[in-house]
Amino acid sequence: MTSELDIFVGNTTLIDEEVYRLWLDGYSVSDAVALRVRAGILEQTGATAAVLQSDTMDHYRTFHMLERLLHAPPKLLHQLVFQIPPSRQALLIERYYAFDEAFVREVLGKKLSKGTKKDLDDISAKTGITLKSCRRQFDNFKRVFKVVEEMRGSLADNIQQHFLFSDRLARDYAAIVFFANNRFETAKKKLQYLSFGDFAFCAELMIQNWTLGAVGEAPSKPDSQVDDMDMDLDKEFLQDLKELKVLVADKDLLDLHKSLVCTALRGKLGVFSEMEANFKNLSRGLVNVAAKLTHNKDVRDLFVDLVEKVHLGPQFVEPCRSDHWPLGDVRLFLNQYSVTVHSLDGFRHQALWDRYMDTLRGCLLRLYHD
Repeated sequence: MTSELDIFVGNTTLIDEEVYRLWLDGYSVSDAVALRVRAGILEQTGATAAVLQSDTMDHYRTFHMLERLLHAPPKLLHQLVFQIPPSRQALLIERYYAFDEAFVREVLGKKLSKGTKKDLDDISAKTGITLKSCRRQFDNFKRVFKVVEEMRGSLADNIQQHFLFSDRLARDYAAIVFFANNRFETAKKKLQYLSFGDFAFCAELMIQNWTLGAVGEAPSKPDSQVDDMDMDLDKEFLQDLKELKVLVADKDLLDLHKSLVCTALRGKLGVFSEMEANFKNLSRGLVNVAAKLTHNKDVRDLFVDLVEKVHLGPQFVEPCRSDHWPLGDVRLFLNQYSVTVHSLDGFRHQALWDRYMDTLRGCLLRLYHD
């Protein structure tokens, strides 16, 4: 008598998301096993400690083999060794390149160099993130930076194309790369209240309005000399910003600007008297920031200048905080302050003003926590 037996053989690579998280977080196999035991997996599955140890080690070996492919995500899609469904491939990539808020705030705006990497021990101790995880995140930032730094075109699109990130993660990495390239200061004590999301929001505005990519075409010079479109700030635009000083240097323009803003906001602003009394200082602060952006050091200190009362005098955020301006009043003031410039007959730099102020207004509203 003969029997028929159907046999199915599969080689789909199994990915345990929890073990993957432990591996990404930098835990050793023994630590990962202990954490899984503590989470109650033995009771849930009926497995023995030996089986759990073997299972964890097997997953870790798989992740180590996948890691070289994760360094260049398109290779993961096209390789034939590991049979992984597309949805799982996307999960592996997205989580491998995910980062901790506490970690990115420590390195944001710093040069992605060996010098910064030497500080990872201190960052690990300060944040409680394992050193191995800190190294992975730092190396990911540096890897993406190196791949896209010479590319023309949209920074976020280039990152998404070469690393297969989700739209949100690509935009976050664009902010990290942009800040690293321009070396914006983010570590000062006065800036510690700001989150990575706050800085990423501002980075997106600056990329859209203040870079070479924002003007739609590169300057007329050989390709080898053309700056990266979304990586670098438009130097010609920054130099032109000094023309805005006329708004505070010309007394007639300054007085007319104040009169227009006060007329528009009378009866609408809860802090009207404070605004009226401090208008000239606030205007000088906003315009002085523009004039200072002609120097690299002052570009790096942009966020410090917006928030602090620096040696040039009061800027914006701190003076408004001191007078207890609610966010709604800040928004009303900045909107009217920006738009009324178009009614100043003696002012000849409207397009430059809009390109500068549209971004600055958005950043200030994001930085202002009343």
